[in-house]
Amino acid sequence: MIELLQTSTPVLLVVTGLFSLLVGSFLNVVIHRLPLMMERQWRLDATEFLSAEGHALPAVEGSGSYNLWTPRSACPECGHRITALENIPILSYLFLRGRCSECGTRIPLRYPLVEAATALLSVAVVWHFGFTWQAGAALLFTWALLALSVIDIRTMLLPDSITLPMLWLGLVLNLAGVFTDTTSSLLGAVTGYASLWILYHGFRLLTGKEGMGFGDFKLFAMIGAWLGWQFLPLVILLASLVGAVVGIALILFQGRDRAQPIPFGPYLAAAGFIALLWGDHIMSLYLG
Repeated sequence: MIELLQTSTPVLLVVTGLFSLLVGSFLNVVIHRLPLMMERQWRLDATEFLSAEGHALPAVEGSGSYNLWTPRSACPECGHRITALENIPILSYLFLRGRCSECGTRIPLRYPLVEAATALLSVAVVWHFGFTWQAGAALLFTWALLALSVIDIRTMLLPDSITLPMLWLGLVLNLAGVFTDTTSSLLGAVTGYASLWILYHGFRLLTGKEGMGFGDFKLFAMIGAWLGWQFLPLVILLASLVGAVVGIALILFQGRDRAQPIPFGPYLAAAGFIALLWGDHIMSLYLG
């Protein structure tokens, strides 16, 4: 089978797409549950702190009973447990016509879209890198960026439990020069974090407002650790351009309040993915 994957690009892409649909289904679990787990943990920490200060507070359920693995997925309205046949990526959504089989509550379109996006992006990665260790690492990077993007859109959060392990993984992989050399990777992590940190504090001093969150610093540092410091200007330029276009479009066509914050993480993630696949080509065109 491995030999077939190495020699047949169509077979490799089909297997990648099918496997990535399953990954996309798991990413949906991460996207839904991780922010809830974080909120539960915050409540638990706050309760313990206030209790230690002498405040009598009711007990708060810890996050240990609710994680990425348990309990089984269920309809939030009626509690119907999702069966294996109802959990087939994309197909189950189409078969159920986007509704719970028990109570008819509409299932968010986000679920099949995340599964389809995971498959399409994964196929693009494998098409670009082929059957290599580099492709495997790039898939992990891509899946993390996708999960972070959707979480940020939904909750304005970029969980440390994704960005920090992925940052360290990028540094470790580049000890072997998977995407760049060790020095570029280390400088990428430091420069990525420091540059947005400086921008954040400069903007706050000038305007008295916070322009972004600390999660954006860590995400940019993660991208720098994976790709190297050389790609950071390209990433921030692409992210800023796309963010500006989308922001203006939302204001003009949806009447979005100018003061309403827009998550910057998805634009950083999209720019990081573009730099992963086509960064060298874009840079050579620019320098040429």
